[in-house]
Amino acid sequence: MFHIGCKQILRVVKTVDFGVYLGENEDASMEERVLLPKKQVPEGIEIGDELEVFLYRDSSDRMIATTNDPMLTLGEVKELKVVSVGKIGAFLDWGLEKDLFLPYKEQTRRVKENDPCLVALYVDKSGRLCGTMKIYHYLKTSSPYVIGDQVKGTVYEISGNFGVFVAVDDQYSGLIPKKEAQADYKVGQKLDLRVTEVKEDGKLNLSAREKAYLQIEVDAENVLQAIDEYAGVLPFDDKASPELIQREMGLSKAAFKRAVGHLIKEKKIEIKDRKIWRK
Repeated sequence: MFHIGCKQILRVVKTVDFGVYLGENEDASMEERVLLPKKQVPEGIEIGDELEVFLYRDSSDRMIATTNDPMLTLGEVKELKVVSVGKIGAFLDWGLEKDLFLPYKEQTRRVKENDPCLVALYVDKSGRLCGTMKIYHYLKTSSPYVIGDQVKGTVYEISGNFGVFVAVDDQYSGLIPKKEAQADYKVGQKLDLRVTEVKEDGKLNLSAREKAYLQIEVDAENVLQAIDEYAGVLPFDDKASPELIQREMGLSKAAFKRAVGHLIKEKKIEIKDRKIWRK
């Protein structure tokens, strides 16, 4: 049986002017053979020899073998580069003669030529190989990380309900929960993150913020900068709505209250008339 999108070892069953036909055994019928084009055939190859090949479909939609190594196979997630954008989708360089098609419906953001793009490989309803940026179900849940570890990841999807989905090391499943996702994230963005939880299913919860006692200094400095931008008086205090604080400061209400309390203790600010004044 042929496995499109995968590497497999097949046997040379027939030679022709334009290449060799491969099958699982020498008795393979025409329906059980696949062509390896002549320019791909290693020198000195003979009937009965075995070759490791990758199977995909050519520009005429025929099953074909190649001895070239694709950058991506079924079950993998890799970052590929966009080589062109058409009316129905984009095309990615994956190391083969025929570029990999990325349909618009499989994009989590609109991509442009030369964009890096984190994708998985899948077989569509017509049996063709395509790329998808919707990689949630393709990511692994067996990471080596524990709570407190620093990791690197790529944002691949943003959900208003759940938060920011991140591919840790571009292969493990991670999430910045909605309450932690305070910044303006973008699909494709590279992040340095901290593991805050390893869930029972192996998925990682993440934070872009340091532990509270380390982050407070950074947040306090950001509050002071905001006060300066408002000419020394911030027109709301730490009792403002979480939505206002998030919109104006990019902080959760809890983080904002911690930073304000820290600055009051250091006598750098004071609160009066529901406003924050710099001393």
